Order: sequence, then C-alpha cells, then structure tokens
Amino acid sequence: MSFERRKVRVGVVVGDKMDKTVVVAVEWRRPYALYRKSVRRRTKFKVHDENNEYRIGDTVRIRESRPLSKTKRWRVVELIQREEVAEIQPDEIVVEEITEESPAASESVYEAAVAQGGGDAGQEPA
Repeated sequence: MSFERRKVRVGVVVGDKMDKTVVVAVEWRRPYALYRKSVRRRTKFKVHDENNEYRIGDTVRIRESRPLSKTKRWRVVELIQREEVAEIQPDEIVVEEITEESPAASESVYEAAVAQGGGDAGQEPA
C-alpha cells in the first residue's frame, strides 16, 4: 500500500498512560439528517508512539498503518502543536475553610424564619 492512499487525520492526544501508545481524539462534523444542523462527532484512535514523546494536549497528525495490535492501526506522523497542561500536585490543592455562609449556616437561617412563621414548614393547608 503506497503512502498516498493511506488515511491521514489531525487530532488531539487525550491519553498517554500506555507504553508506546497514545489515544488521539479526532473531531469531525456531519449534518444532522433531518434538520441539516452541523453536529460535532469524536472518534478515538489508539496510535503508535514509538518513543513515548507525545503528551496529553498535543495536536498531532496521524497516518493509517498495518495492524500493530488488536486495536492499534495508526502511527503518529508529526507534532503540530505542543499544548502546555498545568500539572497540579495533591499537596498544592487548597481546601477552603467553612465560613458563616456555609450550608449549615443557611439551614439555621431557614429554621429561624420557620420559627417566626415566615416559612411554609409545619403549616396546615388552607
């Protein structure tokens, strides 16, 4: 099979957990059958990445190839754009302290309103 006849797609790497494999999401559009509105669809391909050099967020060009495994039939041709993704470590996550405007505080405000007769709880239907 010549290289000219192989399919070529452009997509974004959405997974890089496997060894020598990345998952690339390719987005395409097709008009909805009845209303002819353009609808976005996404296909995920498992793509061979020999050197484990591509990361999540990278835009890559992929090319169809011979079967490399049960589900892998594509290879990365080139990196188009490298996207910087912020990595947040668990110790960097800040937990907010509970303030007076917490849900527990709003419940006490509701209970006070019911005690004054402003709420509908505990009232007989008319």
